[in-house]
Amino acid sequence: MEIKAVKFRKDGFYTQPFVFGGEEGPAKFDPGIRYRGSLQNYLIDTGDEVILVDTGLPAGTPEEIPDENSPLYTGKDICSYMEAFAALGYKPEQVTKILLTHKHGDHSGELRSFPNAKIYVNGEETAAAELQGLPNIIPVKFTDGAYYNFPASQKIADGVYFIKAKGHTTGNSIVIVENDGLFYMLHGDITYVDEALYENKLSVVYEDPAAARETLDRVREFVRNNPTVYCGTHTPQGYENLEAKRVIDLDDPVPTVLAEAVFTAREAGGKHVCSICGYVYDPAEHDGVAFEDLPDDWKCPRCKQSKEKFSKA
Repeated sequence: MEIKAVKFRKDGFYTQPFVFGGEEGPAKFDPGIRYRGSLQNYLIDTGDEVILVDTGLPAGTPEEIPDENSPLYTGKDICSYMEAFAALGYKPEQVTKILLTHKHGDHSGELRSFPNAKIYVNGEETAAAELQGLPNIIPVKFTDGAYYNFPASQKIADGVYFIKAKGHTTGNSIVIVENDGLFYMLHGDITYVDEALYENKLSVVYEDPAAARETLDRVREFVRNNPTVYCGTHTPQGYENLEAKRVIDLDDPVPTVLAEAVFTAREAGGKHVCSICGYVYDPAEHDGVAFEDLPDDWKCPRCKQSKEKFSKA
């Protein structure tokens, strides 16, 4: 069995208030501390089938233009998700299953590009706008009982388990792959950066805060008791851990390398992009109303995050 990262954005950042401030509030933390950010999803080659964990941003999603006040920046394009997938040597028709951690567009963006794949998703997530019109959705009901300290799971293939882990969204899930004595935890946004796992902090993005806390507690308990390689979506630590087969030790954190944020003047085109789910606000599709003229309490139509989570594109 092989696990590979599908890398499509690099050189982003996530500020400390964003990644730590979910319970104590962002004001408790330093906005000048920026942790490294990136975007990647994962591919599992079992030898018998090719399984994807999430499918990146939709092709054509514009890059953000961050400034000193941006709470996060998902990074600059390396290439599109589908180009990154192809660079690993696979073709879309080879993919048999897609395990969707949650609905947000940076995880579900290219679902339609895999015609032969069954898309496994928590049954509580299937009403999401991002998933409408897909004929190959398999609502997971987690009928296989507990997986270690996680109460609800579904076995997908030998050594591959889909785990109910709600909080970030109400249908959030994680994937655990057992291989050569290690547990590879492939997750969406349990944490945005590994520092939050070590420091036991929730990000500011969740639909169910109590469930998000319970999930993080269970994740920390699992990694403390089982040799776990922690593979996230939004930090290069995710693929660094994978490539090094680095087992998480909560008592001995990997030293932090902060992001080198460089802000350059670039021409903005009037569009704004949600850094949480990838939704693009285009004034041309909203009767010419500029993003700046939207009410202060306006929220992203998809993920319901506030205006401050949007960046110029």
